[in-house]
Amino acid sequence: MNFGEKEVRRLSTIILVLILLVLSFLLIRPILMSIIAGLIVAYIFMPLHKKIHKHIENKTLAASIVSLIIIAVIIGLLWVMLPLILREISEVFIASQGFNMENFLRTLFPSVSDQFIFQTSKTLSNIVESATTTARSELLKLVLNIPVITLHLFIVAFTFFFAMRDSDQLVSFAKGLSPLNESKEKIIVKHFKDMTDSLIYGQIIVGLVQGILAGIGFVVFGVKNILVLTVLAIFFSILPFLGPFIVWVPISIYMFTVKPTGIALIFLFYNLFIVSLIDNFLRPYIVSRKTDVSPAIILIGMLGGLFVFGIMGLIIGPLILAYLITLLESFKDKSIYALFD
Repeated sequence: MNFGEKEVRRLSTIILVLILLVLSFLLIRPILMSIIAGLIVAYIFMPLHKKIHKHIENKTLAASIVSLIIIAVIIGLLWVMLPLILREISEVFIASQGFNMENFLRTLFPSVSDQFIFQTSKTLSNIVESATTTARSELLKLVLNIPVITLHLFIVAFTFFFAMRDSDQLVSFAKGLSPLNESKEKIIVKHFKDMTDSLIYGQIIVGLVQGILAGIGFVVFGVKNILVLTVLAIFFSILPFLGPFIVWVPISIYMFTVKPTGIALIFLFYNLFIVSLIDNFLRPYIVSRKTDVSPAIILIGMLGGLFVFGIMGLIIGPLILAYLITLLESFKDKSIYALFD
């Protein structure tokens, strides 16, 4: 088969583009998660940027105001909460060393045999000791990696600012690369946007609110190590099928052993009827039920994403699976072929 000059140039161009794509990927791979994090944060705060931009025509100034607001909030929270969190983590480590698991189990289950109490307390003590050692090791790594973390935070902030300021140009550029026809492109882009909103606002934001409500309950009822437990409640609230009950159920059991029964019952009812049910009322107001993604897909995506992408995988993983399922459904009903007509 003979290649003409036109075919050779076309092939050379394709090869050159592929080489540049590979080199570009290798170049940004160490900071790819930070760039994606900046884009996601920009997407979350884009409604705020648009509201400010309505009153301030200068996009750079509008993006700067949003950035300053977020930075001020983060610095304020760190200034107030970081010393408290570090103190609570230290208290947890100290308490775990002196905690008598066997006596605690005897208080909860006074009629259970001594052999069962001994074996169970030994197993649970080993689990607690292993978790404490792992947490101490990870905390040390975190402290040693502060310079690298600072660099990644700068990249997140840099990406966030320019993604907001130049959002129109980015959207226009992406549309220019799209092979879809304009009318069908709007349909699929809207569908992807609805799914993204459902995952980010529906799962992440609602989970955040749910975890904070659990934390308020910890404050009101005098639970110790409030910040650490609130962070755990937020984390489990974001994960589907789990929820904050993983945190407040053990605390409720403990409260029945150390607090008056009435207070323990009020704490239990607060978590049952306010913390656990708030998402049923809040979620429909944030995203349409029609865009809900299967909880199984969200959980698999979050856990898989956590292993592959780190903490950002909690958001990226479910989005990837949700987009894939949408495309597979389009293949199944043959509608995807109409997108290119």
